[in-house]
Amino acid sequence: MAESDEVLSRVTALDPARRAGEASAAAAVAAGEELTVPGEGVEPPPDLTAAAFFDVDNTMMVGASIFHFARGLAARKFFTTSDMAGFAWQQIKFRVGGRESDVSGHRDTALSFVAGRPVEEVVRLGEEIYDELMVDRIWAGTRALAQMHLDAGQRVWLVTATPIELALIIARRLGLTGALGTVAESVDGCYTGRLVGEILHGPAKAHAVRALAASEGLDLRRCTAYSDSVNDVPMLSAVGTAVAVNPDSELRDVAKSRGWQIRDFRTGRKAARIGVPSVLGAGALAGAVAAGVAYRKR
Repeated sequence: MAESDEVLSRVTALDPARRAGEASAAAAVAAGEELTVPGEGVEPPPDLTAAAFFDVDNTMMVGASIFHFARGLAARKFFTTSDMAGFAWQQIKFRVGGRESDVSGHRDTALSFVAGRPVEEVVRLGEEIYDELMVDRIWAGTRALAQMHLDAGQRVWLVTATPIELALIIARRLGLTGALGTVAESVDGCYTGRLVGEILHGPAKAHAVRALAASEGLDLRRCTAYSDSVNDVPMLSAVGTAVAVNPDSELRDVAKSRGWQIRDFRTGRKAARIGVPSVLGAGALAGAVAAGVAYRKR
C-alpha cells in the first residue's frame, strides 16, 4: 500500500522492526478510513477499547497465505521461472536459518518479484486467488473465535507477514475490521520492490499492535491475540489475553508455562501435514515461490 510522505518521514528514523509496525498500523488505519462511508447508518462498535488480533498462517488459514498467493501468481505466469528461482533461493536461506536477525537482511528481496507492477493489478489478482485457493482453507474454529469478538462489539484485525494488500482482502472477505501486514513501498501506484521497514514478523507485529492501539484508543489489557507460532510471542505478550491456536511445539510449551489458553483445531495426520507450511509461511513468502515453480510446470 502506498505510504504518504508524512508517514514515511515519521518512521524513517526508527529501527526496522518498529518502522514496519508503525507503517503497518498507519496503512491499516488509512484502509479503514477508505472503507468507512459516513452517513450510511454505520454505528461505532459498543466496546471501543477492546479488540482481537489474529495471525493468519495456520491460525486463521490452513497453511501459508503467501504460499497460496504465489501458486496463483505462478499459474498466471506473473513472473518468469528464473525470477522465481532466484527469489526462492534467497527466501529459503532466510527461512532455513530461522533467526530473527536474518529478517532485516532479506527485507529488500522479500517482495522484489512485484517490482514495477501496479498495486491495482496485484490487488485484483489477490481477489481472484483468494476465491480460487484460499476461501476453503479458513479454519472454521478460528473464524468462530473472531465472530465471538465481533458479536461482543469488539473490532478484529488480522496481523500477518503477508503483504497488507492481501491481508486486507482476507479481512474484508471474512467480515473483519481490517488487517496489519507487511507494507511494500510504492511510487506512482507501482511497487518499487522494497519494503517499508521490514517484514511484519516477530517483534514488528508487537510494534504494529501497539501503534494501532494508540491510534484507535484501545486498552491492550482488554485485548486478545491469537497465533500458532512461537515467533509471535512478542505480540501475544503485548495484550491482556493470549491464545495459542494450532500451536507449534515451542509455542505450546510457552503457553503452558504462562497459563495461556490453547485451542487446536487440527487432528491426527492432518496436523502433521500442515506443520511444514507453518515454517515456510512464518516469514514473508518463504518457499512459496519455489512451490510456484512446481505448480506452474504441472
